[in-house]
Amino acid sequence: MGCSSCSTGKDGQPGGCKNNGTCGTDGCNKLTVFDWLSNMSLPNGEKPFDFVEVRFKNSRKEFFKNTESLTLSIGDIVATQAQSGHDIGMVTLTGELVRVQMKKKKANVSAEDSSKIYRKASQKDIDIWQKCRDREEEIKKRAREIAIVLKLQMKISDVEFQGDGSKATFYYTAEERVDFRQLIKDMAKAFGIRIEMRQIGYRQEAQRLGGVGSCGRELCCSTWLTDFRSVSTSAARYQQLSLNPQKLAGQCGKLKCCLNYELDTYLDALKGFPGQDTKLYTEKGLAYCQKTDIFKGLLWFTYKDEPSNWHVLSKEQVTEILTKNRKKEKVTSLEEYAIDNTIEEKVVFENVVGQDSLTRFDQPKRRSKNRNNNKNRNKKRRNNKNRKPKNA
Repeated sequence: MGCSSCSTGKDGQPGGCKNNGTCGTDGCNKLTVFDWLSNMSLPNGEKPFDFVEVRFKNSRKEFFKNTESLTLSIGDIVATQAQSGHDIGMVTLTGELVRVQMKKKKANVSAEDSSKIYRKASQKDIDIWQKCRDREEEIKKRAREIAIVLKLQMKISDVEFQGDGSKATFYYTAEERVDFRQLIKDMAKAFGIRIEMRQIGYRQEAQRLGGVGSCGRELCCSTWLTDFRSVSTSAARYQQLSLNPQKLAGQCGKLKCCLNYELDTYLDALKGFPGQDTKLYTEKGLAYCQKTDIFKGLLWFTYKDEPSNWHVLSKEQVTEILTKNRKKEKVTSLEEYAIDNTIEEKVVFENVVGQDSLTRFDQPKRRSKNRNNNKNRNKKRRNNKNRKPKNA
């Protein structure tokens, strides 16, 4: 996926972003970082930062040192150093923002054994890389069949070839520890390449595969979310959401990451707010809290003997009653406090944009009187013309 302003080389391979890193569509890569320093020149005597960020398949990104001082821009295909051989990736970030990203991800800038960029990828490198990428789906299917025959409790979710085609990394998920030594032997014999098995979590699997969430948008983890924070059911309780696992679980089967997005706002609103287990002592009886509305500042209470009769109180009224209860004083009843909240304002919806009424088709149209009168007149004229004279 890419914008119309990006040039494309042979066989659909990207030839380099023509917006110089200022693309506003953010549709070229996953987890793209907007290079807002791309149009700014360095001060006199300042050397450009010699590390670049390179993206490989899906969202895997690594930092490489540009020891050859190559002129690189976002979108260039480069050959990078690997444990054995070389790998092919796409440059996603250059310049001073790479320093910020390395600091954020706690990567060592001054390490002497940092991986290097060998060269810009030639057409031969790209052809070999593309050929290996085309084999991945077939090999993944065959690897799953071998795992089923060996009765291994694991799921092979993705395969990633190294750029030179000498090695393949198999990503898998499993509930327990898996002994896949025989699996590696069988796959190495069947495919004729070096095999590496890498276990990932269910969220990392969803990040690599991508998809569409229940909100109708692409998954956050595969587009912009860079880290995974733990999500607990308490986040749903604070936001008063139904604890339904089918609604709270994401595509990965775990709790949705978006449950944490508004959690801080709810926690700030809960400061100084009476708890859900609040009890009010009245002369009429003990009252329990049944429901709260944090942002409107309302609480619903019911008597112990009248669970179907709910009384609405404001946050200030509940605080006042609790203050009296602490002094061992009981209020008469909740009705004297809740009487102001029983009158609800009727919401009137006005047609402010000039749209037609939604109920315009509910009642049939009435025929106009003038139209009926004209029809009757025309009918009388036709009858008079067709009527024969009496003397004939």
